[in-house]
Amino acid sequence: MVDHPARGRFEPVPSTKSPVQVSVVTRLPAVEQAAALAVPVVEGHDPPADLGTGADRLAVVGFTGAAGQTLTLAGDDGRALVALGVGADAAVDATLVRDLAAQFARAVPQHQRLAVELPSEALAITAALFAQVVVEGVLLARWRYFVGAGNEQPTLTSLALVAPPEVADEARAGAARGEAVARAAAISRDLSNCPASTLTAARMGEVALELGAEAGLQVEVFGEDELIAMGCGGILGVNLGSVDEPRLIKMSYRPESPSGHLGLVGKGIMYDSGGISLKPSDESHAQMKNDMTGAAAILGAMTALGALDVRCSVTAYLCCTDNMPSGSAMKLGDVLRMRNGTTVEVLNTDAEGRLVMADGLCLAVEDGVDALIDIATLTGACLRTFGVEIAGVMGNSTSLVDQLRSAGAAADEPVWELPLHRPYRSQLESPIADLTNMGGVNAGSITAALFLEEFVGDVPWAHVDIAGTAQQPAVRTWRNKGASGFGAKLLLELAAGFELPAGSTR
Repeated sequence: MVDHPARGRFEPVPSTKSPVQVSVVTRLPAVEQAAALAVPVVEGHDPPADLGTGADRLAVVGFTGAAGQTLTLAGDDGRALVALGVGADAAVDATLVRDLAAQFARAVPQHQRLAVELPSEALAITAALFAQVVVEGVLLARWRYFVGAGNEQPTLTSLALVAPPEVADEARAGAARGEAVARAAAISRDLSNCPASTLTAARMGEVALELGAEAGLQVEVFGEDELIAMGCGGILGVNLGSVDEPRLIKMSYRPESPSGHLGLVGKGIMYDSGGISLKPSDESHAQMKNDMTGAAAILGAMTALGALDVRCSVTAYLCCTDNMPSGSAMKLGDVLRMRNGTTVEVLNTDAEGRLVMADGLCLAVEDGVDALIDIATLTGACLRTFGVEIAGVMGNSTSLVDQLRSAGAAADEPVWELPLHRPYRSQLESPIADLTNMGGVNAGSITAALFLEEFVGDVPWAHVDIAGTAQQPAVRTWRNKGASGFGAKLLLELAAGFELPAGSTR
């Protein structure tokens, strides 16, 4: 059977197995195996011998090893040499090294076999962390999503890290971690960039089953009939206008002797037209294929939990449907009944993400999780507040929000807390139902979070709004233009260091 040319499954199917061979060696490979070499230079130290020149000669062109400096040179053996300034040894941090690794990968786009030296000096970060963020930076900078005829051409085939023998084993562990994190983010990007005509809710369920099997996860996919039996009126209501059935995807990670139970809920609106409250036909409307980035970030993160030996159990719910206008679509004034029985009057069909996630939050609470995080491209108000580099976060648990902020700093996917100002809850009151799905014209991010809070009970909970960070307007270090996959690295970092929130009695 030939794929329909307008709906064909031509997307590169994500995999948990990286197509790039990553290795840690103690000797520099031959130029045939590494045509370009990145050489970190610590400010105040003599440059490594591989650069083939002294500090005085580098200084002539203004290169001192100051943080963020790069300089590309031609090596005597025909190898491209890229000097990377990492700054003073006591000030080197992971974010800088990750960014420099990405700059290196972009500086030599013609080369598919790369190598990076690890400094011999003792730095403020460990060899393991240095190796990890180098791998993340290079792999994510060289990632691409393209559905043209040239898609089979790789942008990178191998990456070798050249480490001093005494830290080689430490570097191998870090490189393996970096590879797992980068692949999780790449999966999130692949899914978020995929055309909505190809990546339906049903196809999302298939991908979850495929990748979950590779990663040793338990995966259950619930279709329309099951959702009716489960009473998931939020997902079903949003789906009313679509010819494609919805899917609720449950993914479970269960290590031995878990240290806690973390719940994740992701918005999976495969395409958001706005429904009857139709969005304007502009560039932002074309980006609405990525309104499932929350679900994609969770799916990507889940595939790497085992590789990172995460010690807590994790249960995730991906709430997937598109939001389309039609003769059968959800209408303004309709009342939906959520999984927990709460009724919601629909005042705007373009405030649909909170409706589908309400069902997922209810189910996660029923699972008895110790803490709960939802992630969603939820409100344009958050984009207006923070732009494209920072996500908003709100919650009922200070310690859980603090864990997210620390994880965001480590992963370089930053979040900033907004107040969960409960007096604004009155804006969600309805004369005919328990609440409405829209607040007033102001503080839209806060009222959206207050809506979600209605479905978490007394569970420690935090909401991450990635409406701004889900789409990047231009290349920026290891971030590519287009759907960013923001959140996969953040959630992985959070899960890897998860601690039961202070004051939790669950």
